[in-house]
Amino acid sequence: MQEDIRLFIEYLQIEKNCSQHTVINYQVDIDDFVEFMRQQGLDLFAAVSYVHVRHYLTILHEKKYARKSVARKVSTLRSLYRFLIREERLEQNPFKTASLPRQNKRLPKFFYAEELEELFEVSDLNTPLGQRNQTLLELLYGTGIRVSECCGLTLKDIDLSIETILVRGKGRKERYVPIGSYAIESLDHYLNSGRKTLMKTKEHDKLFVNYKGDPLTDRGVRKVLKKMIESTSLTMNITPHMLRHTFATHLLNEGADLRAVQELLGHSQLSTTQIYTHVTKDRLQQMYRNFHPRA
Repeated sequence: MQEDIRLFIEYLQIEKNCSQHTVINYQVDIDDFVEFMRQQGLDLFAAVSYVHVRHYLTILHEKKYARKSVARKVSTLRSLYRFLIREERLEQNPFKTASLPRQNKRLPKFFYAEELEELFEVSDLNTPLGQRNQTLLELLYGTGIRVSECCGLTLKDIDLSIETILVRGKGRKERYVPIGSYAIESLDHYLNSGRKTLMKTKEHDKLFVNYKGDPLTDRGVRKVLKKMIESTSLTMNITPHMLRHTFATHLLNEGADLRAVQELLGHSQLSTTQIYTHVTKDRLQQMYRNFHPRA
């Protein structure tokens, strides 16, 4: 089994070009299933039958795994078996007919424009950290990039002359994303003032840095945003992904093309972008007033 797993992990890294984070998730899911196999006295992937698969899913249910987590595990193991069949190391895929649990459809949480305005007024632009925080907020909301993509940005990825940034997304895919006038102004101020002060004696090319001058991490970004919203009258929680949701929602509510938003977000499937096609109550009321004869 270890040889099967090793070949599959190499396939993910080399052929699929998956990120390290994705590979780790696959490895965790496989290790979890291998532990189940050992408890059942199974020492080969070929020994697993559909009955074993159903038993495994029952155990996950009893452990109260979220539907999304169960679906991910089934998808991982289905991919593993599909690969092993392709490599002629197995003949059957017991996960082929395993049904994925139906997902709860939840609308993405997002900010209204008025709420964002208050958030943009929090930072003290006379301080290095204030300049960094404002730039961080401008980029996350103004481009819709993921927090990992944001933390991975380097100085050479920023081109203010053509108003774009180079983003490295999931699966190491690269895309160019335009940046607006507010983000450009904030970036220019931060690069020429705040970042230089924060860097002190440090030397690296990461765009965002912490108070020590070291690269800002995902966790650091979340702490920054939490402190920012605590300085407002807003009562909701904030996450980097919420700003990504807000970016997509605002674009679509204003009439942006779904395909264009898909490209900006770096989604490989249009169906992933379609979760943002919900509309706000304000937008519904506006459409009703504009188009209904009796409005």
